[in-house]
Amino acid sequence: MKVVNLLNVSIDNLSITELLERLDCEGGLVFTPNVDHLIKLQYDREFYEAYKTSNYRVCDSQILIYASHFLGTPIKEKISGSDLFPAFYTYHKNNESIKIFLLGAAVGVASKAKEQINQKIGREIVIQAYSPSFGFEKNEEECDKIVELINQSGATVLAIGVGSPKQEKWLVKYRNKLTNIKILLGIGATIDFEAG
Repeated sequence: MKVVNLLNVSIDNLSITELLERLDCEGGLVFTPNVDHLIKLQYDREFYEAYKTSNYRVCDSQILIYASHFLGTPIKEKISGSDLFPAFYTYHKNNESIKIFLLGAAVGVASKAKEQINQKIGREIVIQAYSPSFGFEKNEEECDKIVELINQSGATVLAIGVGSPKQEKWLVKYRNKLTNIKILLGIGATIDFEAG
């Protein structure tokens, strides 16, 4: 897989179709770097370490695409969380083994997104949704509850949208405790968009 190096981040030079095909075969953890991420990665060591453990880093910034062209290694395509997630669940519309757990957004918003997506797809592809409390990532008891909810749900995919760098750090910290999850997507504000 070709990568484009911008500052201290390697960005995978994949189209959205190539990414979906790879996730289908291999699973993995996906982050979507943008300019804000690149800045935070320069001084937030924990965020940087989280980034290093991700399987895929796909470009979520037109500015980074321009920079890649300037450096002579053009990135194929901008893939934001809000582009990736609907493409992902549409791609897996008829794949009954794909069961998504939505984690994020304000109370009630993730549940509304779940309803909207399932209605759009015509099946219960999103099997559970949970909106964590503000500051949940610092509350070990709530994090353990979330892990238990995810594991008991039967989900094979976790899509988390709680903002960066919180979602990336949380995914890396709890990834190995998520027994059935094969695909992990950091999707930012996408849950809000999906709720309408």
